[in-house]
Amino acid sequence: MLPLRVLLVALAAAATAAAATEQRATYIVHMAKSAMPAEYADHGEWYGASLRSVSAGGAAKMLYSYDTVLHGFSARLTAQEASDMASRDGVLAVNPETRYELHTTRTPEFLGIAGDGQGLFPQSRTAGDIVVGVLDTGVWPESKSYDDTGLGEVPSWWKGQCMAGTAFNSSACNRKLVGARFFNKGYEAAMGPMDTDRESRSPRDDDGHGTHTSSTAAGAAVSDASLFGFASGTARGMAPKARVAVYKVCWLGGCFSSDILAGMDAAVADGCGVLSLSLGGGASDYSRDSVAIGAFAAMEQNVLVSCSAGNAGPGSSTLSNVAPWITTVGAGTLDRDFPAYVVLGNGKNYTGVSLYAGKALPSTPLPIIYAANASNSSAGNLCMPGTLTPGKVAGKIVVCDRGVSARVQKGFVVRDAGGAGMVLSNTAANGEELVADAHLLPAAGVGEREGTAIKSYVVSDPNPTATIVVAGTQLDVHPSPVVAAFSSRGPNMVTPEILKPDIIAPGVNILAAWTGKAGPTGLAADTRRVGFNIISGTSMSCPHVSGLAALLRSAHPEWSPAAVRSALMTTAYATYSGGSPLLDAATGATATPFDYGAGHVDPARAVDPGLVYDLGTRDYVDFLCALKYTSNMIAAVARSRDYGCAENKTYSVGNLNYPSFSVAYSTENGDGSDSAATTVTHTRTLTNVGGPGTYKVSTTVTEKGVTVDVKPTELAFTSVGEKKSYTVSFTSKSQPSGTTGFGRLVWSDGKYSVASPIAFTWI
Repeated sequence: MLPLRVLLVALAAAATAAAATEQRATYIVHMAKSAMPAEYADHGEWYGASLRSVSAGGAAKMLYSYDTVLHGFSARLTAQEASDMASRDGVLAVNPETRYELHTTRTPEFLGIAGDGQGLFPQSRTAGDIVVGVLDTGVWPESKSYDDTGLGEVPSWWKGQCMAGTAFNSSACNRKLVGARFFNKGYEAAMGPMDTDRESRSPRDDDGHGTHTSSTAAGAAVSDASLFGFASGTARGMAPKARVAVYKVCWLGGCFSSDILAGMDAAVADGCGVLSLSLGGGASDYSRDSVAIGAFAAMEQNVLVSCSAGNAGPGSSTLSNVAPWITTVGAGTLDRDFPAYVVLGNGKNYTGVSLYAGKALPSTPLPIIYAANASNSSAGNLCMPGTLTPGKVAGKIVVCDRGVSARVQKGFVVRDAGGAGMVLSNTAANGEELVADAHLLPAAGVGEREGTAIKSYVVSDPNPTATIVVAGTQLDVHPSPVVAAFSSRGPNMVTPEILKPDIIAPGVNILAAWTGKAGPTGLAADTRRVGFNIISGTSMSCPHVSGLAALLRSAHPEWSPAAVRSALMTTAYATYSGGSPLLDAATGATATPFDYGAGHVDPARAVDPGLVYDLGTRDYVDFLCALKYTSNMIAAVARSRDYGCAENKTYSVGNLNYPSFSVAYSTENGDGSDSAATTVTHTRTLTNVGGPGTYKVSTTVTEKGVTVDVKPTELAFTSVGEKKSYTVSFTSKSQPSGTTGFGRLVWSDGKYSVASPIAFTWI
């Protein structure tokens, strides 16, 4: 029989070996900073000791220690270690890591801020005092969009750095690109060592997405910019005099929350005034949402956080990034298009879009075939890799249905099978929305109606023929904007009482700088290299708002992040110049606040909004109290146990001083048979940022049976900074579950109109 000591050693060794082989995952550990025992010299030492206490033999490895946007660390833990960690004193929460995905110039003229924007902001301080931090796939520093000509010295308070790495020297930064960091520990811990032949262990952008978003936000003016001659002109960011700092947190395998938090931690500590995140991972409870937690801390330190709403539209309740302290941005179109014409053998002509710039098809029509009839696959209509029969498509134009695989990849599949051209047809999911692509072969994307007509001809005519003509760039397209079909929509599933998205901005067919590492399609087979690319997504609309926020922060350095967002929202427009409502590209019908929030951003008005709805940290904590968050949940979001909920105070989500209204009625009977009226009351406070004025309120509601009562109906302001409160009571009889209605509340003094959207939902 083994001696007890030997047996214990053997058991300990076995336990260590078991822990080492048990599957590990990354967890974010939130610590209560004030709970650190006196025996530790600093928090890093405490975090390390806490990790060792739950890990047999020290097998658990720390990835990052956080100190700015949260207090705690990330580590690779087994499920048991994570459970043990959660039960330790001083630990607020242990959350598994989330994998986020990217949400993938005429714009300044369309927004009314041509030039450097300074004409609209004569009262602004030096725009270069604002640094926009972009968390994305990195940067291509050689792009002319990062030219620092005309910019002064980097502000002395800036703490950022230019990290050297693969194909990236610390000298790559300048007075425009003032910082470049990369964060890959979470990515490699989850996915294994990166393939350095395909991506750079450095801030260098191998993808293009990060270069596109950062140059959209604050790129310098570049003349004669275009993609193969399309959209030619001067390309400039929204805030061309602002500085840019990039934080590479997204890689080929995705964007991991441990890396994102490390990037946010650095960006806030460096001194960024605006953070731009064109990524998302769906909607989740705020206490488990890493981006929401990081954004809360950023807000506390006076940093505005702008995030993309997501590209999961047009379905309802598809939003990402819905925390009320985040500015959530959906996408709309520009008044610019890239027409291409599909001319059929029967004489019919259908209009689509294309950015193809290679050799044109012959002038004589070619045979055309529907992909479903040129494949043995049940999904042959989608032109997936390996599904087309070369003998059936060789020398022909192939009609492919949109969906599942990338639009440009379908063209590559057609070309690889010997096809001469492609017509890409929208399905019901995309409706009539047209997104242009730099295809590898002659191709045109068409709407669902046009696609249906073309396919009908192809399958009914015994010898169908067609040709494709690419027509270049068309300006002054109307109506514009329309809400992009891909733009994610409300209602907000986490908190129905908070209307999201907040706003829409240009996000379709946007020209901006690009990487030198990848072609415009991003496909490995695309050997073309361009300085600028045209792509679409809420990833593109988000940096528009980030750049505009930088302009507003420059003009009004005293404004809080909430005040900046309020100015953007209350001055947004929801109708065209003639008064008709904004349209939805997915349906062609009228769009709603669940699609566009407050409306389309209007920076010329946002700089002087008259009144704003302001918010601070305590307001958001009261909001969490209204959601009945526990003290630990609040501490996990707010990084401190100093915030709590008073037992003798009544909290209401409707009292959050938000610039929009979302009224969620609870209906007892799904058929609407309960006729009892229900009243929901919201309270708001307006702060005067304009001159003296007496504002009168007006309301409009589309849903019959709903009444809106505002008290008082007039608010008189005599000085800047003066605050006035009002209440709004929304009364309605019960409606069937799922019913929605909309309206608008406007305060006006004859000079300013301060507008708020209203959304009603019966759940």
